Formats: sequence, C-alpha cells, structure tokens
Amino acid sequence: MKKLVLLALASALTMPAIAADIAAGKAKSGMCAACHGADGTSAIPMYPNLKGQHAQYLEKQLKAFKDGTRKDPVMGPMAMPLSDADMKNISAYYASLK
Repeated sequence: MKKLVLLALASALTMPAIAADIAAGKAKSGMCAACHGADGTSAIPMYPNLKGQHAQYLEKQLKAFKDGTRKDPVMGPMAMPLSDADMKNISAYYASLK
C-alpha cells in the first residue's frame, strides 16, 4: 500500500501543470487596465501594480475576490465572471511583463 501511495504522489508531482495562455490573458486584461494601467503599472497610487507579480499570487487573489474570502467592492464584481482558466491566463500575462 505504501508503494502505491508513493507512486501516486510521485506521478502527481511530475505531471505538468496546465499551461497558461499568455495571449488569452492579455486579451482578457482590458478590463484591468482602467485601474492597473495598460501595461500593469498603475498611474493611481491606491491601485497596485500587476506587472511582474508572481502568477500564483495574482491567481490566488483573483480566486479570493471571486469566492468572497477577500472582499473589495470593485474587485469582487470584476473577478466574478472570470473562469479558472481566465484567472490563470490573466495572472500569467501580468507575470510575464518585466
């Protein structure tokens, strides 16, 4: 039984993660530009820069806004219609900007 569990764990760790589509993320990021800037650099100090942030961090925050564990009157409704793939793609797009 231990061997089976170890084999399953090893398989899970070596399986490639579903790759994000940066181009799709860029296409979906238009709604973000109003507050976070066209290139992910905000001109308004109260809005964070997204450019160069870690993709996993951005994706986690979008999911938290969507499920309500992180509350914000602007970001909650913005994240609500995004699918998991949208969030992964948008996050990868901003992470790719240097």
